[in-house]
Amino acid sequence: MLRPLNSPPRLLPGDTVAVVAPSGPVPAERLDVGVAHLREWGLDVQVMPHVRDTHPGHAYLAGSDMARAADFQEAWLDPDVRAVIAVRGGYGAARMVDLVDWDALAATDPKVLVGDSDCTVLHQAVAAHLGLVSLHGPMPGTVSFLKSEAAREHLRRALFEPQAGQTITGPQAHTLVGGKARGITTGGCVSLLTTSIGVDATPPSAAGGMVLLEDVGERAYRIDSFLTHLLRSGWFDGVLGIVLGSWQDCDPAEPVIMDLLGPLGVPILGELGFGHGPDPVTVPLGVSAELDADAGTLTLDQPALARR
Repeated sequence: MLRPLNSPPRLLPGDTVAVVAPSGPVPAERLDVGVAHLREWGLDVQVMPHVRDTHPGHAYLAGSDMARAADFQEAWLDPDVRAVIAVRGGYGAARMVDLVDWDALAATDPKVLVGDSDCTVLHQAVAAHLGLVSLHGPMPGTVSFLKSEAAREHLRRALFEPQAGQTITGPQAHTLVGGKARGITTGGCVSLLTTSIGVDATPPSAAGGMVLLEDVGERAYRIDSFLTHLLRSGWFDGVLGIVLGSWQDCDPAEPVIMDLLGPLGVPILGELGFGHGPDPVTVPLGVSAELDADAGTLTLDQPALARR
């Protein structure tokens, strides 16, 4: 059964944060504007050495696997860094995650991981190896972060002003299966969850979990295949509730989801607003939360980040 994870410290003005590129490359102009927004929050932003790289053989990767892993590890081990922020998703975290010395990271001070999309791989690893809450939120090299003041502000509050009793909702939140449930938030991008099954950092099931699911650019049959694989593997056994985020540029996902996950008999909430949409909210992973599918809300039982 999933249990609440330990909360790393919240941020304060003047703190140092590190920007890393564990997955795809980021256009330089997006990186520069995103970093400027972080600095407006009073943060000292350290852009790691290989963030601007592109893999010499695979243009979909930001630098070599070793370089991306080294940036991530160096940032986490730096005692001055309070948060490690993925600059964007894409693909590649699964290629570098096992090159990180997780034992060394576990021996240093806890810090906050921020990211979504391909960063789902790192959220799973941080939970498994470090036992830490992390933030599923928008990244500074993405269009949603750059264009949405609401998304940036929601992330800023999650980092600087976390609180128990915080209620997360969205203008398009709607009931798919009614009811209330309480569980530990987990999940992320469903395609990444599926390809993570069977590796060290992913638990064999999300029992006791409040599962968050979203994705981008997927056809209905592929969403079906992801969920079917997770069901057949037993990953959904013991799940207490399901919260859906955005399905940006996907075929209609909810009919597939209801066909496959509706029979689980747990509350299901549609479109809470996290993920790849235009105004994504930030949701902590690894905290106890209550889902009220009828009211369209997810309420945190504990602050995601600890006081300092």
